[in-house]
Amino acid sequence: MDARFTAEQEEIRRTVREVLLKRCGPEEVRAAVRTDGGYDSGLWTTFADQLGLPGLALPEEYGGIGCSATELALAGEELGRALVPSPFLATCVVVAPLLLALGTQEQRADLLPRLAGGRATAALAVPGPCLGDVLGLTGDNGGDWAGGGRAGGVQARRADGGWRLYGQVEQVLDGHSAELLVVAAHTGGYARSRTLLFAVRAPAEGLTCVRQTSLDETRPRSRLELRNVAAELLGTGEETGDALEALAGTGDAVAAVLAAEAVGAAGRALERTVAYVRQREQFGRPIGSFQAVKHRLADVYVRVQAARSAAYYAAWATAHKPSTTRTPGTTRTPGTTHTPGTTRTPGTTHTADPADPARTSPTVPGERVGGLALAQALEALRVAAAEGIQLHGGIGFTWEDDAHLYFKRAAGDELLFGPVHRLRAHAADAARLFEDGEVAV
Repeated sequence: MDARFTAEQEEIRRTVREVLLKRCGPEEVRAAVRTDGGYDSGLWTTFADQLGLPGLALPEEYGGIGCSATELALAGEELGRALVPSPFLATCVVVAPLLLALGTQEQRADLLPRLAGGRATAALAVPGPCLGDVLGLTGDNGGDWAGGGRAGGVQARRADGGWRLYGQVEQVLDGHSAELLVVAAHTGGYARSRTLLFAVRAPAEGLTCVRQTSLDETRPRSRLELRNVAAELLGTGEETGDALEALAGTGDAVAAVLAAEAVGAAGRALERTVAYVRQREQFGRPIGSFQAVKHRLADVYVRVQAARSAAYYAAWATAHKPSTTRTPGTTRTPGTTHTPGTTRTPGTTHTADPADPARTSPTVPGERVGGLALAQALEALRVAAAEGIQLHGGIGFTWEDDAHLYFKRAAGDELLFGPVHRLRAHAADAARLFEDGEVAV
């Protein structure tokens, strides 16, 4: 693997950071989370019109740029540095790949250009706080979270030549502000129990969206109530394997981008702490000059750098995996992940920069490393935020200071996608590290 980024990738990082420095300071973040949507819609429009960020990883035929998970992760790292409240994660990282994997050609042509152009946002609605299981990060996605034929979750039934949804979904990321909802619902009862994905266009008759109080206000969550809501089945088939496979297949990319976001936040928290300990004086000298403080910050730095390496590798590995995007009803054929100006073919050596043929990367094996990278990044963010609060002293515990925002981001992401020990335990089980209670050698 070549750890260097291309000039284009560095340009994406630089451009996103410049926009955020001008438009998204601490006061702007606090103001954005208090809006009805929970984010700055003007900033999102700027990202769409000037940078094409919503369509960064979507194919060019749908109005996107055609980049890969690596570019998404780099943009996510910059968004994480500023703790930007935005529909980037729910729309671009979670829902868009599901539409590519499951949607018919007509559904893709209708929905994806709207997402790529920033004219609409989207959210994935799955029952309860089980998003980590749904994406295959903290457990095997067997579909039982969708109701399993019993009361609870969302139920789907045929009616008037279409589908109708009933039920309630909690903890939906950015659900209250999304114009498109991808809802996981159970159908078939006991005889033919299966989980399918449906598209619901908001607002819709019978659909109620209520924003919930959340620990991390920069990740707004909602409760959806569906009462006889008209829905459109994603794809043409009704086999549960397609939906579950698409959800689990999205997990690594989501984890890689989340890990990059956490690394960006952890790096920024460390920078703020270092700047503070250089200024605050105790016993006539800056507290940063004390050896104990230096050791603590050095430990945080090592954690952050290790987590950054893991996040970058996870993004690279995801970008080099064969794509599962296909036309429903056809045979799955491994696709290619395309970055403008490059060609990436799974199973072959990739030249990252046409101007420098010596810069090549080997093929990544069929491993899933996103969960491990996410665990390391969330842990690094939690430690960096906690040390920042401690070393800021009394001011670190105040609402006016920003230190608590980083700690809430770490805790909130663990509640939504983790926790860390489950991410690692599932990765260990998948790798079969422990068999019969002993370490596999």
